[in-house]
Parts: sequence; C-alpha cells; structure tokens
Amino acid sequence: MTDINAYEGAPEAEFRDFIALLKPRVMSLVVFTAFVGLWVAPVDVHPFIAFCSVLFIALGGGASGALNMWYDADIDAVMRRTQSRPIPAGRIDGNAALSLGLILAGFSVMMLGLAANWFAAAFLAFTIFFYAVVYTIWLKRSTPQNIVIGGAAGAFPPMIGWACATGGISIESLLMFALIFFWTPPHFWALALFMKSDYHEAKVPMLTVTHGRPATRRHVFAYTLVLAPFAIWLGLTSVGGPIYLAASVVLNALFIHGGWQILRRSEDAAIADGYAVEKRVFKLSLNYLFLHFVALLIQNWVGAW
Repeated sequence: MTDINAYEGAPEAEFRDFIALLKPRVMSLVVFTAFVGLWVAPVDVHPFIAFCSVLFIALGGGASGALNMWYDADIDAVMRRTQSRPIPAGRIDGNAALSLGLILAGFSVMMLGLAANWFAAAFLAFTIFFYAVVYTIWLKRSTPQNIVIGGAAGAFPPMIGWACATGGISIESLLMFALIFFWTPPHFWALALFMKSDYHEAKVPMLTVTHGRPATRRHVFAYTLVLAPFAIWLGLTSVGGPIYLAASVVLNALFIHGGWQILRRSEDAAIADGYAVEKRVFKLSLNYLFLHFVALLIQNWVGAW
C-alpha cells in the first residue's frame, strides 16, 4: 500500500471527488440489494426506520469504498481504468480518504444499531472489515481466489437488510447471499478476460494473470452452472413464486449460454473482434443480478396485493 498525497499544482478537490471515493456505482448495488432484503422480509418495518436502515447501510458501503481506494491507491495509479480516481489523480490526499472511511464506518454502524438493531449493526461492521481488510489488504494481492472469497463482502447487504427487519438470519437471506456470492466470480472474470493487461501491470493476481485466459474461461462457465441452482432455489422459498422463478430460469439460461460461448472461444477469435462476446457477457451479468432482485420485489408486491 502506498499513501499518495496531493502533489503540488494538483487540481483542487471538488465535492464530486469525495463522492467518487465512496464508489457510488458499487454503493447503488449495495443500496438496492439491501433494500430488497429488508422489503421482502416477513416483518413490517416503519417506513422511516426502513429509510434510515438503507441509508446507513449505504454509508457503510461508502466507507468500505473509501478505505479500499485509500489502500489501493498504488494499484489504481497503474491501471488505466482507475488512474482518474481522486487519489491517484492527486485531487484528494490519501490520509483524507482514510479518515473519511473510518469516520463513515463508525457513524454508519452506530446509527444502524440505533435505527434498527445491534445485530444488523454488528453485521454491517463485519462487512466493512471483511471488504477493507480481508479482501482489500489480504486477498486481493495474495491469491487468484480473491474475487471468490472476497465476493462475500458484496453479498452481505441483502442479509443485513433482512436482519434490520427480523433481527436474524434465515434460509431466504442466505440464498440471497448465495445468489450474489456465486455471481461475483463469473461477473469479474468476464471483465478480467478483456482487462488482463491492467491487472498484469498492477501485479494483481487475478485468475487471468496467474492461470491464463483458457483456465479463466473454464471457471466462468463452471460458476454459471454452480450459480443457477441457488438462484432458482430462492424462488422456492417464502420470498419466491412463479414470477421470480420464471425470470430466474430465463436469466440463468442466458447466463449459462453466455458462459458456454466464452468457454468455446479461442484467443484468436476474441482478439479479432475485440473481446466482443466477453464484453457482452459482462454486461449480461450486470442485468442478471439486477433483474433477479427486481423479480423478488415484483413477486413480493404481487403477493401482497
């Protein structure tokens, strides 16, 4: 880890730079899945408490993002897609990012405990620790399984949302966790297939760097097969139903087909068309997860109506 301080003559930080530290795109996924986890839970939650719970979970996700950007500033400075981030670009001092992350982490955990319950707050604290320490500091730079194990951090938010409503864990929340957990590797490895040079230059042991693209292709397809049963199983629980099941079957068929296309591709063909298939499957993976949780919401609304 390198602490990158603002250099002389660097552009002055703007408000949007501090927002960027919180990784708003990642935070939007955290907010949405946490909201769905809270909403579909079999316990009525006052709208104000629900709003506060999701807000503080979002702030906790932002804290994780700031701590990740603080520690990964040296990597971000090397990778093309991250060079414009506030710290490597010199707009924000690394120590300021660290302070922001720690303050937001403490504030979000304390306020979630007061707004919802202390089990959910402890769960949020563990999630921040897992992402900032276990994934960012340890796994990301030490093993090609970084995404597999580290993916748990991104899979916890719906469980936290469920815990805000119920104060505990259930098979439904565990399967929402499994849905995101097993989705994460094929999602990121599809990205890594056409971004290998970035990870190689930054010395991040992504699977494409340590085992090569052919092995990564096999892993992408294998994980789409592992993912499908858990995604469909969720539809057989109390939060599922015919709408969710229909959506899940279609989405998993498309994702497995995408994984199969990636598996069958030769490197020459991928280079020739600029990794068009890999990029298409990566975009599909984004819609895959979003639409699963949308289907859960719709199923819940229809069931309530």
